[in-house]
Amino acid sequence: MIIIKTDEEIAKMKKAGEILAACHREIRGLIRPGITTLEIDQFVEKFLESHQAIPEQKGYHGYPFATCASVNDVICHGFPNNEALKDGDIVTIDMVVNLDGWLADSAWSYAVGNISDEANHLLDVTRKSLYLGIEQAVAGNRIGDISHAIQKFAESHGLSVVREFVGHAIGQEMHEEPKVPHYGPPHRGTRLKEGMVITIEPMLNLGSYACKIDADGWTARTVDGKWSAQYEHTIAITKDGPLILTEQ
Repeated sequence: MIIIKTDEEIAKMKKAGEILAACHREIRGLIRPGITTLEIDQFVEKFLESHQAIPEQKGYHGYPFATCASVNDVICHGFPNNEALKDGDIVTIDMVVNLDGWLADSAWSYAVGNISDEANHLLDVTRKSLYLGIEQAVAGNRIGDISHAIQKFAESHGLSVVREFVGHAIGQEMHEEPKVPHYGPPHRGTRLKEGMVITIEPMLNLGSYACKIDADGWTARTVDGKWSAQYEHTIAITKDGPLILTEQ
């Protein structure tokens, strides 16, 4: 079932999104060679607590952390750990913030020190593909219009689009209907209506889009060891066009 949000409910989600965006801005200043993703995770937990917000991912189906931290060939759902980030790495920090029962979701990929041209290309194309998808998030369009815009741009720049993980509607639950794939033909799927709130979160790879899951049951990484990046915003469909609730 698709749950349409009122203007008041979207405003509540925007407050959660503002806290999430502020947290990402702080993370941007923390990312450097030598820091660990566990230290970042601990910072996020304290930051959210100081803003009377809750890390919604922690405890979700047993997930043990406030963030997902995905380094280099990890596509998503990576566990924060004590391994220091190295110069040239990339890392995606993904989190869901709960403020007074309303959620916002955003992931951002960061360069660690000086990265290669190939890695920079991956980050640049993935970020741009997100915003091209957002441009299609208008009432009257279909989910497939978002999907197609992302896939067309990504593949035209030599990257592949992950199939196994997709965006979704969000509200008082982390995952609501409909799903939002980042690949597929245009003019297909659910028609977008005012009051829908969705995440758009393309994950693009330098090599194959295929993934495998680690023994922890969560960490998804590329099968060929090539790197992956992800950018995600929470978007409200409004009469005035897409409203980014997690804008940094």
